[in-house]
Amino acid sequence: MTRRARLARAVAMDAEELRTRVTGAVRTYAGRVRFAVSPPRWRRERLLTALDPSSGSLVGEAAAALRGGDPIAAHRALASHMQRRTSCWPLRAGHRIRLSADIAATFRDAPAQAGKAADQVLGGQFDLLGYRGVIVGNPPAWDRDPVHERHAPHAYWANVPYLDPAIGDHKVIWELNRHQHFLTLGTAYWLTGDVRYRDGFVRHLEGWLRQNPPLAGINWASMLELAFRAMSWTWALEFFAFDAERDASPWLVDLLVGLDAQLSHIANNLSTYFSPNTHLSGEALALYTVSTALPELRHSPVRAAIGRSVLLRESERQVLGDGGHAELSPHYHRYSTDFYLLACLVARAAGDGAAAAFERTARRQAAYLRTIADDEGRLPLIGDDDGGRLFRFDNRPAWDASTTLSVAAAVLADPTLAVRPATPEVFWILGERRAADPRAETTAWPSHLLAESGYFVSRSPGGNHLIFDAGPHGFLNGGHAHSDALSVVLTVGGRPLFVDPGTATYTMDRAVRDGHRGARMHNSLLIDGRDPSIPAGPFHWQSRADARVLVARTSREMDFAAGALGGRAGSHVRAVLTLHGIGWLIVDRLGGSAPVTADVWWHLHPMWDARECSGGVVAESADGVRLPLAFSQGDVRLTRDPEVAAVSFEYGVREIGTAIHVQHRAAGPFALACFVPEAPLSGRLRIREVARGSPGVPDWDSVTFSVTGAVAPEFSVELWFPRGGQAEPDERWPQPCIHVGRAKEMTVCAE
Repeated sequence: MTRRARLARAVAMDAEELRTRVTGAVRTYAGRVRFAVSPPRWRRERLLTALDPSSGSLVGEAAAALRGGDPIAAHRALASHMQRRTSCWPLRAGHRIRLSADIAATFRDAPAQAGKAADQVLGGQFDLLGYRGVIVGNPPAWDRDPVHERHAPHAYWANVPYLDPAIGDHKVIWELNRHQHFLTLGTAYWLTGDVRYRDGFVRHLEGWLRQNPPLAGINWASMLELAFRAMSWTWALEFFAFDAERDASPWLVDLLVGLDAQLSHIANNLSTYFSPNTHLSGEALALYTVSTALPELRHSPVRAAIGRSVLLRESERQVLGDGGHAELSPHYHRYSTDFYLLACLVARAAGDGAAAAFERTARRQAAYLRTIADDEGRLPLIGDDDGGRLFRFDNRPAWDASTTLSVAAAVLADPTLAVRPATPEVFWILGERRAADPRAETTAWPSHLLAESGYFVSRSPGGNHLIFDAGPHGFLNGGHAHSDALSVVLTVGGRPLFVDPGTATYTMDRAVRDGHRGARMHNSLLIDGRDPSIPAGPFHWQSRADARVLVARTSREMDFAAGALGGRAGSHVRAVLTLHGIGWLIVDRLGGSAPVTADVWWHLHPMWDARECSGGVVAESADGVRLPLAFSQGDVRLTRDPEVAAVSFEYGVREIGTAIHVQHRAAGPFALACFVPEAPLSGRLRIREVARGSPGVPDWDSVTFSVTGAVAPEFSVELWFPRGGQAEPDERWPQPCIHVGRAKEMTVCAE
């Protein structure tokens, strides 16, 4: 941000923001001075001031033991208390025997699978984001990026330049330090009884505390990362409160001291104005859920109140009317859905009146998630995806939202949300078998317009799923947005066909970062090679263009939507037509009268091989499904150039697919069309423009395309476009007129 921009931003601040920022700056400066003079270190006796002895007789015994200089006795008293108390956390130490037996009986291979995953952790090998089998050590060096072999400095937290690639990829470092592998060790410990997994947890916890004294280093630099770690430690507390009599280390005392310090740091540095998105709501989630679950800490009521207030406020600010998260990234939307599901579970257990509001938010978000995901729970790679998850009891890829949908189905008592039977992960998250029926059947989900988000989702039986992105560019500064206006994502028969490029990286390679955000790596159109949105740094934009939905209608026979690109509405309108049982027609109409070059890009999932044929492309999947793709006009070329054909399904790793490039230069107005059949075909498929002109209605033009050859029945479609592309979304937009075969003509009206 330039100096002028910073000054303008300061002038625009209201009194509350200015007060918060000044207070935070003063606190940070004072902390920096104290750190330089006398760096803080962990002291077990701090738990005496952190504990509320009135929260239980055993807690009082622990405090007395600490005052007497016996931390081991304090540890054992606290462990006994944790086993006997009624916890508000979903997974509870007291349910160990019952839950473990339920999972082992329902999923016979669960103990062996849990042990295998935990053995990998004990062997010092981790799966970090898209990187598999990364050697991190046992215990790891917690300030090291093991992928790029770089270390972050051991500086005061506010001085750590975590976005500088010279110190490594902060996302990799932070993923390791979220300590979600404690859940892997915990499930294995409960299912197998093998104390090696418990000992491994203790070794990692104590190693982390030694290497990360209070406020020192990269692992204190992001409040969201502290929040995730605090929740992981809370899961671990419930998992490992057993067998304390054999411990040589008072790890429970150390855990509570560290947890109290991290929660205080979060509360003092909430991202209210820094990153008021999922960062802020995730931080609030930790304050609310962990503090509610740990009344033994003296400051829990205040922290829980702060977290509750922020979660309630952000449920209105960050969650749109259609249930979508304001950042317009399916990945971050799933994050937010998980946030409110966990908040709902904890609030219900605590008897908190906020449970009803959390449930309403979770219900709206879960319905949106079920809409945006395909019938396998696969999320499109729209916008950024950093690979992180709130619940990590399994090793599913980041794009798989099926676990969240199963949890939502159970928590919200709505089985239609689930896309597959429940798995062990659902039992662990819920903390009990309740409503987690592994025999549950999935339910068909309808096509839908997500109006505020600008996504039109069209579904057909057989695992067909299309998303048309005709919404705004992003939230606030668009930090997690891509230049994907009017792009399409398409799954055919359960196989992803047209895909977004994913994220790949945030800071390690600027060219890759900008490339994956650019329009030509999306299934969209560029006019004269100009990207409608230009990035400026990894999380900002120099210019941005918003799309808007002009019309969207669904029916039993077809789904239809059209959208225009804001600021250039007279230049580009895209119409998307789903003919159920037949296929998809996508038409780009360019206005104006001057000659322009239109570059249309279609990006195939790497599972598809492709070859050019006359007038189109034949794509063949790895399992032998053959789909011909037809284009009305233009030069068609295939490329596997990584600059345009790479796909990143998980953060940090790229695969090479095939990109279809259709280029056409002409004077406007003109239209380009693409047709994709719903089922595999043999023989030649052809689409061509057969008519254009005025339909006799003022300010409207029409264009007619005919699809012939391999598709049966053959058909033609007449589409109307507002001249100049300026029509507002309303019911005046006519339905496509569809002529099927030679003997039948019908106009489909979706009401």
